Amino acid sequence: MQKIFGALVIVACVLGGYVMANGELRMLWQPAEIIIIVGAALGSLIIGNPREVLVEMWAQVKGVFVHKRRGEEFQRQLLMLLYELLEMVQIGGLRVLDAHIDEPQESELFARYPLILQEKNLMAFIADNFRLMAMGKITQHELDGFLEQELEAMENTLLQPARSLHKVGEAMPGFGILAAIMGIIITMGKIDGSLAEIGTSVAAALVGTFLGIFFCYCLLQPLSNAMSLRVKTEMSALECVRTVLVAHLAGKPTLLAVDAGRKLIEQDVKPAFSRLEAWVNQYEEERNAA
Repeated sequence: MQKIFGALVIVACVLGGYVMANGELRMLWQPAEIIIIVGAALGSLIIGNPREVLVEMWAQVKGVFVHKRRGEEFQRQLLMLLYELLEMVQIGGLRVLDAHIDEPQESELFARYPLILQEKNLMAFIADNFRLMAMGKITQHELDGFLEQELEAMENTLLQPARSLHKVGEAMPGFGILAAIMGIIITMGKIDGSLAEIGTSVAAALVGTFLGIFFCYCLLQPLSNAMSLRVKTEMSALECVRTVLVAHLAGKPTLLAVDAGRKLIEQDVKPAFSRLEAWVNQYEEERNAA
């Protein structure tokens, strides 16, 4: 909703200011200029990016506008899922997790944490690395190094759509100039016409420059930035999991290991330690009652 509101503010202020200066909105409607600019941008995206990046870009663009904020309930489910998994390891060893991490979608344990279950990258990261620990002895330093490299590669992959869109955004003023030059060429062909006809043709050409600048600074640049911030949010959950696993291998008690991961959650949604402790106490009470 905030993103949509921001877009409405941009359109209202830009077009509103234009109308207040006695501009005619009909002069801004130049389908040919739009086709040239948008077509050049889409073509450059297709040429410069593999199919998987384009698919991920479309998913991230949709996610910017429909993405639900990872609030307290998401953080509770993430931390308590990790706590429960580590508690199972403490009681029965890593092998007891096989039934859960091999088929997370069929696991009763993961079913209690639906917000985590629907996050494909996060679920794959949790399952793969618990499976890695179960396969054989690995030290905390080895695991930390492996996970650091994995997260770096994952972040680069997830940021690629935003970077590509940012580059196209930077090129939009150039595409606008391209459309304007083609408009001027058309105008030169009408040089023997009336002043009104030439003026209209020049105005249509200048709309191309306007649209290129507008798409760059009012649409694509803010959109690519929002996509990058969304990736950073997703990465913070993965960093939380990494820290919890490394702390567990370092021999920390389960609560302290989970708390180490809690500290890496984004500040505005990070639960206090007392809140985590309350969730753990509630879980222990329910487990003992069962």
